[in-house]
Amino acid sequence: MVVRCEDVWREISNYLEGEIDPTLRIAMEEHFRECKRCASVLEGTRNVIQLYGDERMSEVPLGFSHRLQRRLEENTVPARRTFLGWMVAAAATVLVAGSFELARSVSRHPELRSEHARPGHCVPPGMMVIVATDGKTFHVHGCPFIHDKAHLQTITAGQAMREGYVPCVRCMKKYLS
Repeated sequence: MVVRCEDVWREISNYLEGEIDPTLRIAMEEHFRECKRCASVLEGTRNVIQLYGDERMSEVPLGFSHRLQRRLEENTVPARRTFLGWMVAAAATVLVAGSFELARSVSRHPELRSEHARPGHCVPPGMMVIVATDGKTFHVHGCPFIHDKAHLQTITAGQAMREGYVPCVRCMKKYLS
């Protein structure tokens, strides 16, 4: 089986997730050995997925609030009312720490079925979508990229997202960030 660059680009996500036919996988691996451009696309995609999935990018470093408080103390001009200065510094620390905690709690998404997926945004929760019971994505009716047509189920988009499904990058691309 011979694959073209366009075929590789269309299936690269499924290749990385291990969701392609073994014959196609072998053909793609042979193509990667011969085509430097597609090999670069593969490595670039892996790097982006690794960086995007790294939870450390959004974590606040250990001891952050202590260092922030110390920095505020160093930059505060001593005044006659030191109690008021301490209260302002403490309030700022609580406000900053609370903001980070709020941001962490708001940004949590349900556990996604695919480690490479991007959750959808502004998907109408009542919209009826199609999922494969063993799949990772949800699709609009008639999407030609549904892989497992034997085990389909129709549910609402809201329920699909709560169960960890993510929008199909092809038929629901307008809802991806």
